[in-house]
Amino acid sequence: MQVTLMKGKIHRARVTDADLRYEGSISIDRDLIEAAGFLVNERVDVYDIDNGKRFSTYAIEAPAGSGTIGLTCAAARLAMVGDKGIIVAYAGFAVAEATAFRPCVVLVDDNNRVISAG
Repeated sequence: MQVTLMKGKIHRARVTDADLRYEGSISIDRDLIEAAGFLVNERVDVYDIDNGKRFSTYAIEAPAGSGTIGLTCAAARLAMVGDKGIIVAYAGFAVAEATAFRPCVVLVDDNNRVISAG
């Protein structure tokens, strides 16, 4: 049997950009991608804290240290610059593996800089 668990999340990240014309998804500061254990092009779910909208897209890399959380293409219609959100990646595990797994939770400040990760 397989179960799906949260693999990693970035909690309360602030949307910094929205671009309807760019092909893509959600651009995430490389430092945050690494801290959360995400892979470039990995499917992520985004939960907007301010408006309650939830959607799935894929992660693309923004420059390290930029603090960028940028929504592009269709995702840019679902949140506004300044909105806070949660970005989550999930993974499938065998039950035995799942009981020992611990997700990476990244807390960020208002500039999307890592406060804590673990």
